[in-house]
Formats: sequence, structure tokens, C-alpha cells
Amino acid sequence: MRQMGEEKSKKEVVEEYLRGGISLRQLSRKYGMAHGTVHRWIRAHERGEELEEGQSKVKALVDMPKDVRRLQRELYEARLEAKLYRTMVEVAEKDLGIVIRKKSGAR
Repeated sequence: MRQMGEEKSKKEVVEEYLRGGISLRQLSRKYGMAHGTVHRWIRAHERGEELEEGQSKVKALVDMPKDVRRLQRELYEARLEAKLYRTMVEVAEKDLGIVIRKKSGAR
């Protein structure tokens, strides 16, 4: 696969796609990269995020202080646990008929 720095920047690739006339897959093939990568850049652009050049997520994680990495991991695990609990409550209410959450306005 070609390196983006040698060909086009992420922003230029996204802009080429947004101008139209080329599909996501064609654009991916043109620059020799996975279409998922280009799709991720386009979604980031649509959300208004800056398209960083040259710094990968792995490098960004390595550059982070250990306590920040630990806190991010703990946050991820807490969110995962919360999602698990929500799913358990939904299953209990729907499949088992157990009322767990109060309805709004209830005392």
C-alpha cells in the first residue's frame, strides 16, 4: 500500500470523494488502501473532526502518560459494565416480565 504522505493527504482524499464522480471503493483502490479507512476519514470529516496527518492512534497512546492510559482503560471497562447492566435489565423486563425500572412520575 502507498503511504499517504507520498500521494495525497487524508483531507485531499476526503475532498476528492465529496466532489463526487468516484465511489468509495474506487477511491480506495486508486490510493491502495482499505475502503474502511477512507470511510472512517469521511465519517470523521462529516462529524466535524480534524483529520490528523501522520500520527496514528498507537503512537498517540504511547505518548500518553501512564495514568491517562489507565484512566481511559478504566472508563472503557466502566462503560462496558454499564452496557451489560442495561442489557440485563432489558432482558429481565422483556423476556422474564420482571419490572425493574420505575415508570416516569412513579413514586
